Amino acid sequence: MSFTDLFESGEHSRNLGHFASIANMASIDGELNPEEEKMLQRFARKLDINETEYAEVLKNPTKYPINPPNSSERRLERLHDLFQIIFADHDIDDHERFLIEKYAIGLGYSSESAQKLIKRSIEIYSGGLDLEDYIYLLNKK
Repeated sequence: MSFTDLFESGEHSRNLGHFASIANMASIDGELNPEEEKMLQRFARKLDINETEYAEVLKNPTKYPINPPNSSERRLERLHDLFQIIFADHDIDDHERFLIEKYAIGLGYSSESAQKLIKRSIEIYSGGLDLEDYIYLLNKK
C-alpha cells in the first residue's frame, strides 16, 4: 500500500465519519423528510460515499467516530454542512443543538468556543448561506 493510498483511506474515513454525523443530525427528529434525503444524497456524492456505505450509515449513524480535519477552515466547513442539514426543516430543536455542540467539541473546539460558535451560527444561519458568507459572518465582530 502506497503513502497516497493511506492518505486517501484516512480522508475517506474522515468523510465517512462526517457523513455519519450529518445522517445522525438528519434522523434525530424521526423519519427523514424529502428535503433531508435530498441533502444526504448530495453530501454522499460530495464526500464520495458509495451506495453500500450510505445504506450502512443510515442503519446506524452513531457507530462512526468523528475524525476532525486539521485546518480550521475544514472544521468550519463541516459545521456548515451540519447546519445545512439541521435547517433543512427551518428549525433547530434542543436535541439538535446538543448534538451539534457535542460534534463541535469532537472537532476540537473547546466547550466555551463551541457554545459561542453555535450561538453565533444560529443567529446568522438562514439555511441558504454558502460557505464563504458563513465564514465571513461567523468571524465578523
